[in-house]
Amino acid sequence: MVVNVFIFLLLLPLAVSADQDAFVGVNIGTALSDMPNPTQVAVLLKSQQIRHVRLYDADPAMLFALAGSGIQVTVTVPNQQILAVGQSNATAANWVSRNILPYVSTTNITAISVGSEVLTTIPNAATVLVSAMKYIHSALMSAGLDSKIKVSTAHSSSIILDSFPPSQAFFNRTVEPVMVQLLEFLRSTGSYLMLNVYPYYDYMQSNGVIPLDYALFRPLPPDKEAIDLNTLLHYTNVFDAVVDAAYFAMLYLNYTNIPVVVTESGWPSKGVAISTYIYELYNEDLKPGLVSEKNWGLFNADGRPIYVLHLMDSGSVLTNDTAGQTYCVAKNDADKKMLQAALDWACGPGKVNCSMMLQGEPCYLPDTVAAHATYAFDAYYHQMAMADGTCDFNGVATVTTTDPSRDGCTFPGSGGSGSNGTFNNGTASSLAPSSNSTTSGSPLLFGSVSFLKFSGILLWSSAFL
Repeated sequence: MVVNVFIFLLLLPLAVSADQDAFVGVNIGTALSDMPNPTQVAVLLKSQQIRHVRLYDADPAMLFALAGSGIQVTVTVPNQQILAVGQSNATAANWVSRNILPYVSTTNITAISVGSEVLTTIPNAATVLVSAMKYIHSALMSAGLDSKIKVSTAHSSSIILDSFPPSQAFFNRTVEPVMVQLLEFLRSTGSYLMLNVYPYYDYMQSNGVIPLDYALFRPLPPDKEAIDLNTLLHYTNVFDAVVDAAYFAMLYLNYTNIPVVVTESGWPSKGVAISTYIYELYNEDLKPGLVSEKNWGLFNADGRPIYVLHLMDSGSVLTNDTAGQTYCVAKNDADKKMLQAALDWACGPGKVNCSMMLQGEPCYLPDTVAAHATYAFDAYYHQMAMADGTCDFNGVATVTTTDPSRDGCTFPGSGGSGSNGTFNNGTASSLAPSSNSTTSGSPLLFGSVSFLKFSGILLWSSAFL
C-alpha cells in the first residue's frame, strides 16, 4: 500500500467546496488472488449503498460495471504512465479519449487522480506531474467535461514537514517548486488537494513520541491534548493535526480556499466533516510486504465484512443485514473461566439485569456459560448504546449481525425485544473490561456518519473548513 478507511471510504460529490457536506468513499484495490469480478464488486457497492469510490486505474470492465449506478468515481492515471502523459498533450488527450469518453455518459466519473504519491515514489516524474495534470484537464475541456470532472493528484502526507504544531508546517523544500505550480493549477480549476493520511504509520514511525491514544483517536483529557501555541487550537488526534498542517503548508505558500480531500486513511470511526476515502474495500493477499500490508480491507473477497460498518449518509455496510442491527456475543473459542469472569462482571458491576437467565426463565436454556455470557454481553452492549469498547470483555466477546435470540428468549439488541430485553436504566459503574487491543465492533458517530471502530476514532475540529 502507498501510505490506511475507511477504503475506506473514503462524503458528497467529489467537487468539494467549503459549503458542501463531506462524504465518505472507498478505495478499490485489486491485489487479491481471488478478486471478485467487476460485476460482483458493483453489486456489493450498490447493496451496501456506497456512493463514492476511488479506482487505482481506469479499468474498462469496472467502469462499465458501475454504469447506471450513480456511484461517483475517481479514476487514476497509473504512475507508470505519468512520464508519457506529462510530455505529450496528444498522449493525454488519447488517455482521456480511451479511458473517460466511452464511459462518462453512463458512469458517474467525477475526478481523475493523475498518479498517486508521485512526488515521493517516482521523484523523476515530478517535473512533468503538473504538465500531465494540465494536459488531462485540457483534454477534458475539449470534451466539455472540465466542470464535471476535477483533476488532482494524491500526495503522501510525508511531503509536509514540521507538521506539529500545524501552524508551522511547510512542504518539503525539494518539492516546493512543484507544489507552487500544482496549487496554482488546483486553485485555477476549482479542484482540491488530495492527501493520504495514516495515523497508524505516524505512530509506528514516531519511536514512541506520539502517544498511542493520540494516534488511535481515543478521547483525551484536556491536559493531554496537543496545543498549537500559535493558534491555541487543541488537537486530540494525529489526523486532525496532519490535515490542518496541510492547510497551513498551503497558506505558507499564499494559497487558501483549496479544500483537502483525504484520499486514503485508516482507523476512522468518529468525527470529521472532511471528505475521506478509506483504504480499502478488500483485503489484498497479493500485496508485498508485511502481513499488516495485506489486511486493510473492509471485506474479504467473498463479500464477508471484516468490520461491521454503519454509514448513515452513505448507506450501511453490514453482514447479511439490512436493518443496521448488531449484537455482542461470546467468542466460540473463548476460555470458559474468562467467560465466567466476564459474565460475573456484567451481572454485577455492569448492572445488567440477568434475571432472564435464572432457572425457569426464558433465557435459562441452554444452561451453559457461553449462552448466558452472550445474553449478558449483548444486554450490556446495548445498555451502553453500543459505545466504544463495550463489546470486548477482555477479548472474549465479539460483534455480529446475526441475532442470537432463540425460541422464547429475545435478546436486548433484537428488534423485537420487549419484556425479555429488560435491563435497568442506570448507567454501568464502569466500562466493560477490555483487552489492550481495541475491538472492531463499536459504532461511533463520525459527523453525520456512523462507523464501526477500526482501532480508533477520527475527530475533526479544523478551523479551516
